[in-house]
Order: sequence, then structure tokens, then C-alpha cells
Amino acid sequence: MTDEKIVRKVFNTLKNRKNNPIDSYTSKIMQDNGKKAEDKILEKIGEEATEVLIASKNNENLVHEATDLIFHTLLLLVYKGFELDDLLNEFEKRTQ
Repeated sequence: MTDEKIVRKVFNTLKNRKNNPIDSYTSKIMQDNGKKAEDKILEKIGEEATEVLIASKNNENLVHEATDLIFHTLLLLVYKGFELDDLLNEFEKRTQ
């Protein structure tokens, strides 16, 4: 599975973990009350963005770190109630 289907699968898994919490990192982070959940997700995005910068400068683990950043960005979108198609439609607009 090396096309957008894997991104959709990850996104749908995150949605499921938000709506049907289990004992997982993503369920726990999205179940925190109020701004605490959003703050934790944003903090993680900041951390992952920094790791992408360092990986790029050091020429190592860039794909791994970029994947972590994208994962946490998807987590934020799920938490905020967006759909994957919102993101894909925005990308589509940028190709015209």
C-alpha cells in the first residue's frame, strides 16, 4: 500500500481512536479536556518540526521525521474535526 490509501487508512484509524477510545497514545492525547489536548498535539507538532529541521541538516532520518510530522498534523486535523478530503481538496487547489 504505497499510495494515498495508506494516508486515508492512518486518518481513519485516528478518527476511530478519537470516537472509540482505546488504550493508545492517540486516543489518550485526544481525550484530554479542553485546550490540554490541543496544546499537547501542537507541542508534538513543534517537536516533530524541529526534528525535521535537524534531520535535514544532518542528512539522516529525514523521511522518518517527516512522517512523524505529517502523522501529528493529521492527528490535529482529526482532533479539530476536519476530514482528509479537506486536506486533499486543498492540495488539489494548489495544482491548478
